Amino acid sequence: MLDKWYKEIEAMYDQMVQWRRYLHENPELSFQEVNTSKMIGDLLESFGIEVRRNVGGNGVVGKIYGAKPGKTIALRADFDALPIQDEKNVDFKSKVPGVMHACGHDGHTATLLAVAKVLQENSDDLAGNVVLLHQHAEEMPPGGAIAMIEDGCLEGVDVVYGAHLASGGELGSVLYGIGPVSAASDAFELKIQGKGGHGASPHQTIDSVAVGAQIANQLKHIVSRRVNPQKPAVISIGSFHAGNAGNVIADTAELTGTVRTFDEDVRSLIEEEMEQLIGGVCKAFHAEYEFNYAKGYPSTVNTADETNILEKCLIDVLPESKLVKIEKPGMGGEDFSYYLQNRPGCFFSVGARNEEIDAVYPHHHPKFTFDERAMLHTAKIFLSLVDYYTNAEKTEALVNSSTI
Repeated sequence: MLDKWYKEIEAMYDQMVQWRRYLHENPELSFQEVNTSKMIGDLLESFGIEVRRNVGGNGVVGKIYGAKPGKTIALRADFDALPIQDEKNVDFKSKVPGVMHACGHDGHTATLLAVAKVLQENSDDLAGNVVLLHQHAEEMPPGGAIAMIEDGCLEGVDVVYGAHLASGGELGSVLYGIGPVSAASDAFELKIQGKGGHGASPHQTIDSVAVGAQIANQLKHIVSRRVNPQKPAVISIGSFHAGNAGNVIADTAELTGTVRTFDEDVRSLIEEEMEQLIGGVCKAFHAEYEFNYAKGYPSTVNTADETNILEKCLIDVLPESKLVKIEKPGMGGEDFSYYLQNRPGCFFSVGARNEEIDAVYPHHHPKFTFDERAMLHTAKIFLSLVDYYTNAEKTEALVNSSTI
């Protein structure tokens, strides 16, 4: 049965590429994905799949019913774009100024659509069900996952899997691991209120730039001196805005940044230490401040049994030499974490790097792209997972198995 599915998904490759490129040309930002959501819902319905629209916002949930009872596996694909100008020299370049798919979500969506069509056409062979989680707003906290979960997208679901195309991984490879695979992702905003004045008379001012620079420098010491060195953490300032003239001391400065952690105690410690440090520096320089710390996505933590099942399925799709088990997870954030707080499952990355087509740029880069053949690899992995959980010949053993 699986070989048949593989042949059918291979026959859909050109259609996958067409869907991906259409989405790439017509990107929509987080929480604004009205047309993308409609396209997904319309296509799923055209396949004969039961569809719920506007799930938790712009989310779309499809459900494929097998002919026999069994487990229900959920597969997730996100579909929002980023506020980045597309700088690639390709025929399918974004048509929307300042907006592009710079993280592969267009490929995720096209892949799951193709998988959905193949599975719906073979639903008589399924002992169990498949839930298709087409998720909006992964890129912008609070994200779309938590709202979709609150709206019931995981009702009846036993396990959940998600994949991410990765330009950092060689085409044909897969990165996966048990336990944490992405960090908790928090954001902060700081406004420093000083007293402006002439650049020639600094003694008559409270220099917000100087105060901000002191804070930016001192924040680094929280990780190096307050956090256990065996527990990874990052504090990064991404923007620092103040003033507009070289001979004027700015009365206000605004800083924004991100905090990445894995351990919840470290996460709380950093928030507390930042508040104390900022307050202390501002007091020392007689400045006022407003500090806002917003907790974003928690760490994505894969469950052991479901990751081991993924590994078995990967061996059916790719050479074992291409499977990379993560020992030290990266510090990126991902709201797939919310699904894994509610159901067992696994999130993995599929290599999509190819220097021959200039698919070498990191995610969120203006020239980001990926080798589209990675979509086929992802699709086959999804199909192998579905076969594992819903194969009619294996169902009785699976239902009674402690590995699921």
